[in-house]
Amino acid sequence: MLDKRFQVITSGKAATTAVIQGDQYRFTLLTSKLIRMEYAEDSIFEDRPTQAVWNRQFVVPEYRVVEDESQLQIITEHLHLYYQKGKFKGSSLYIDLKGNFSAYQSRWYFGEQPDSLKGTYRTLDEADGAVALDEGVLSKKGFSLIDDSGSLLLTEDGGVESRKADIIDLYFFGYGREYLAGIRDFYRLTGTTPLLPRQVLGNWWSRYWPYDERELTSLINRFEYEDIPFSVCVIDMDWHLVDIDSQYGSGWTGYTWNKELFPEPAKFMNWLHDKNLWVTLNLHPADGVQAHEEMYPQMAQALGLDPSCQDPIPFDFTDKKFLEAYFTHLHHPQEQDGVNFWWLDWQQGSTTQTEGLDPLWMLNHYHSLDLARDGKRPLTFSRYAGVGSHRYPIGFSGDTCISWDSYAFQPYFTSTASNIGYGWWSHDIGGHFMGAKDDELSARWLQFGTFSPILRLHSSCSIFNGKEPWRYSTDACETMKAHLRLRHQLVPYIYTMNWQNHAKLTPFIQPIYYHYPYDEQAYQVPNQYFFGSELMVCPITSKIDPQIGLASVNAWLPEGIWIDFFDGTVYHGDKKILLSRDLSRQPVLAKAGAIIPMAEHQPQKNQVGTPDALDILVFPGKDNVFDMYEDDGESMGYQNGQYAETQMELLWRENVTFKISPVSGDATLVPKLRSIRVLFRGYQNVAKIGVTRNGERISYHCAYDETTQTLSVDIGQHHSHTELLITLTGNDWISDNDNQAQKLYHLLDVAQIDFNLKERLYQVCTGTRHTTNKVLQLQSMEIDKALLDALLELMFP
Repeated sequence: MLDKRFQVITSGKAATTAVIQGDQYRFTLLTSKLIRMEYAEDSIFEDRPTQAVWNRQFVVPEYRVVEDESQLQIITEHLHLYYQKGKFKGSSLYIDLKGNFSAYQSRWYFGEQPDSLKGTYRTLDEADGAVALDEGVLSKKGFSLIDDSGSLLLTEDGGVESRKADIIDLYFFGYGREYLAGIRDFYRLTGTTPLLPRQVLGNWWSRYWPYDERELTSLINRFEYEDIPFSVCVIDMDWHLVDIDSQYGSGWTGYTWNKELFPEPAKFMNWLHDKNLWVTLNLHPADGVQAHEEMYPQMAQALGLDPSCQDPIPFDFTDKKFLEAYFTHLHHPQEQDGVNFWWLDWQQGSTTQTEGLDPLWMLNHYHSLDLARDGKRPLTFSRYAGVGSHRYPIGFSGDTCISWDSYAFQPYFTSTASNIGYGWWSHDIGGHFMGAKDDELSARWLQFGTFSPILRLHSSCSIFNGKEPWRYSTDACETMKAHLRLRHQLVPYIYTMNWQNHAKLTPFIQPIYYHYPYDEQAYQVPNQYFFGSELMVCPITSKIDPQIGLASVNAWLPEGIWIDFFDGTVYHGDKKILLSRDLSRQPVLAKAGAIIPMAEHQPQKNQVGTPDALDILVFPGKDNVFDMYEDDGESMGYQNGQYAETQMELLWRENVTFKISPVSGDATLVPKLRSIRVLFRGYQNVAKIGVTRNGERISYHCAYDETTQTLSVDIGQHHSHTELLITLTGNDWISDNDNQAQKLYHLLDVAQIDFNLKERLYQVCTGTRHTTNKVLQLQSMEIDKALLDALLELMFP
């Protein structure tokens, strides 16, 4: 029997009242939209959890059964199942989905794999552009399927067991276009995503490079000097011995520190911790343990082998003795010395001595459980291993090519993974290898990385291929630095979304169609996505037009107003629009009423912990509530109520009010005093502002920035146990984009076009003629399309 830490808590057996069973068949009604369908020749059915499915204890839905000797019908509020008793066949088993979700009948026949909106894929290794994705559980047709027939069983002792051959075990999802409801029940069925430690949500530094202690120390200090924050230091495979005697293999697998590069590993990792950096080490475990390793004698003895024989110890997770020794002797000592988690770089296929068992799944499963043994949160960093892999974040998407095509695929790839619950992909930001140096591509890729689940810079082992910002042009360097700082500022917001994913079963990254399922235009912007509940991101994946210094992206703005996160431009939705930006930023739009808590930037610090100072962005246009979540950042204490929430509320009335409520929950986890600055972005300048604490007026400092259309209200020190209320008296607070003339001048000033043409364009755009006439006049002029589109965006946001 394996140690208790490997025995997961599951609820595999469904309620008996949810089961309709007969000779060789069993149907289980999990919800009115989710049915399990089983067929077994021996009529012996399985209630144990599988690799994919951990929970079948749902609230039993209402249903009716119509049955005779040869036929069975099961009818719920949303589904109608027809079954002609006997072996499952397309002619004998089908389900109708109630509701008109397609141009034809919403019917599934056994044997069909319904078209879905796709899910994700094991790896992007060597991909130079798009790859074909596996299926997800969401579909425009309204139904989808998970085939769990080949999934192994989890045993009570923590092991796995192959299933009987020729059984059928299917899960039918009939959620129509209620996409978020479908994903929530998918999480309930397969298990929740763990709450990630706060530390991993900042910037990661990674490079496949034989660093020694001196060079890596110098680099970390240079980052600090340049005010470039990081929270995780990844040390690739050269941390261990690589150049070994050929009798021991290739050196690709290793567990013994290279003392020539790192003379005192524990001391060095302690120094990294003092710099507020977590440490993860790269690991290729496929070649097992060779006799040159420092811990070989202990491993051999634990497995009953004679160490003097120096026989290789093969990697075999199906051997329970090896599994225990693997963690006890190879990993726990390293973790005691300072390793926070492991990068499992498995690239050696999907077969083991157990039929159907993927070693990648085993690595992800057991490493995640083992790391959580002492009250820490489960965490690993590895490739995707199939349905249920969301339980083992963080995902490593593999060694991607450096190209625009590779980058352009990643926004779609990242958001679509939510359709199979997989929400924490980490990409090689900037690409890993091949390709050519391209400062613009690197900057754009990092901008996307800032608004992706995990931001990890990485590159191959080439003296010319590094992601240090100072290795790029001035413009690229500055935007890279700014976005790396922004990422750390965004951690309070991202950490709250982390909690929402874990506790509320809501994916962090969401395709646009999750919220606009019946609008066809939502499906036509595959790279556009929601970054949490408040922001919509439209990554730019094409090059700058040299004539105007801008690159653009085709976007769709749903109905309502949308406000630029960076400069406060107010856009009116229900339209397609070409959004153009220079190299300093990409289009990130806040929804009406969005509230974004951010940490105040702390120069030359790698902090991602609970901040002492907050900058809270508040956007206009609609009522909204945001509950900022905080805890200790790394333990499981939150399961016992050790967490705190601070509610922030915008009331959009004639008088606009923004309220910060007293902290609720465990107030010891947040600072008693916090500096608070509220940034009302996308607002007009106002004359009358009132600020009260617990109903009593207090002093504040106010300023207005025309460039970003931001009204700043600086409260100074705020007691977290008190209520803060800011009132803007009057109406028409939404900005009229009065700074557009400024932007127009800048656009034409930098444009590489004829000076006389600049004058004419400026006169047309700033003239008093009706806007329709202005557009017609612009269209009649011989100007580049990119310039025309940029002018129209400024005139008609």
